[in-house]
Amino acid sequence: MDIFALNATQEFGRKVAVALGVELAAHEEREFEDGEHKARPLASVRGHNVYVIQSLHSGPEGSVNDRLCRLLFFISALKENGASRVTAVVPYLAYSRKDRQTKSRDPVTTRYIARLFEAAGVDLIMTLEAHNIVAYQNAFRCQTIHLDPRRLFARGAVRLVGDAPVVVVSPDPGGVKRAQLFRETLEVTLEQPVGSAFLEKRRSAGAVTGELVAGEVEGATVLVIDDLISTGGTLARAAKACREYGAEKVIAFAAHGLFVGDASDVIRQSGLAQTLITDTVPPFRLAPDLIGQKVRILSAATLFADAIRCCEGEGSITELLEGPE
Repeated sequence: MDIFALNATQEFGRKVAVALGVELAAHEEREFEDGEHKARPLASVRGHNVYVIQSLHSGPEGSVNDRLCRLLFFISALKENGASRVTAVVPYLAYSRKDRQTKSRDPVTTRYIARLFEAAGVDLIMTLEAHNIVAYQNAFRCQTIHLDPRRLFARGAVRLVGDAPVVVVSPDPGGVKRAQLFRETLEVTLEQPVGSAFLEKRRSAGAVTGELVAGEVEGATVLVIDDLISTGGTLARAAKACREYGAEKVIAFAAHGLFVGDASDVIRQSGLAQTLITDTVPPFRLAPDLIGQKVRILSAATLFADAIRCCEGEGSITELLEGPE
């Protein structure tokens, strides 16, 4: 087994390697004056099971498309050099939200991304919270593993909920299943009943509205769960609505924190007591004063390391995600 982490995701890759008790395999990435680049392993991979870690988000070290291109080229180079099996470990998978046509002649980019990975020769792709698990699994013809952070978040919630009743809220009807799974996990972790609710959501010309809450949140500690934070508007809207319906405290959970645009100001001014995210996307856009105060970061590296162990025959993915802790 070889574990590579491309340069743009080295920090997360090192955390995964430490959790596995191994060293990252050596590789080289070179930049050329005309903007082209190359990447290659620096040791033989012939006959090996290889895992390549690269999170596909934009940032100081390249755009989404640049990171995708580097990952695809590196996967192809591994197969070219005899790797028996290559797994793409993609903590944040770009273009997952564009999984259907919402307007005439729209692209279905999730499916196109899958074709690119398959053409590069990937055998398995592993990601965390891919927005729509059904669309993710149906887009790929190769093997897929879909991880979710509900156990990680449930452990993080224990110290935050207090003595008030707890209610898990989805910020839109489409996230009800995600909220249901989190609620079931939380009931086991807290050893107490947990309520559920969801908000209406209407989108028109890019504007999102809807403040009706279906469910009882009065006097409760509300935990709002979503797959990602972009501008922060969805969670701020949910916090405002829940507080107006009598919630005592609102805490947000999201697997990926993109924090684009004015997200720092939105989070700071929202009614959220705290926001918990994972480290699949470094919070480089977030105002430093928010980190550790209004926003807490929980590492998903151990979850990915455990999933890699399962791929190597040292456990079951089903047990990892759904079995007893």
